[in-house]
Amino acid sequence: MPTPISECLYCQNNETLHRLMIKVGDLEVSQLFLFKEQSHPGRCNVVYKDHGIEFHELSDEQRNAFMKDVAKVAKAIAAVFNPDKINYGAYADTLSHLHMHIVPKYKDGYGFGAVFEMNPQKVALSDVEYSEIIDKIKAAL
Repeated sequence: MPTPISECLYCQNNETLHRLMIKVGDLEVSQLFLFKEQSHPGRCNVVYKDHGIEFHELSDEQRNAFMKDVAKVAKAIAAVFNPDKINYGAYADTLSHLHMHIVPKYKDGYGFGAVFEMNPQKVALSDVEYSEIIDKIKAAL
């Protein structure tokens, strides 16, 4: 059963969202969020503008614009963080809002070679560190 808009953290811009992520900015058809949990330095989320749409339901134009946003973010993350690999995850069993996790992976870092954990609570940064990262990502976009 789809998540109603009234329960969607992205649509409601609610406390759960603010506990997990910081908004970096708006893209062509998406919003970009930086995860506060930074076990994978640079991990973020590209969130489609509309609620309740599955990837396969997008028109060719909508899909191409969304993937263009995803690629733009991945390119910026690669430039800022220089990861060994970038993984992409589109998981939404309990949240009916299309989004793509951008997960930079590092050979000598946490969880290389494994599926990333959503919120392992391993690495939190200071507000200043988050601001510095966001500024670097914005500059690279």
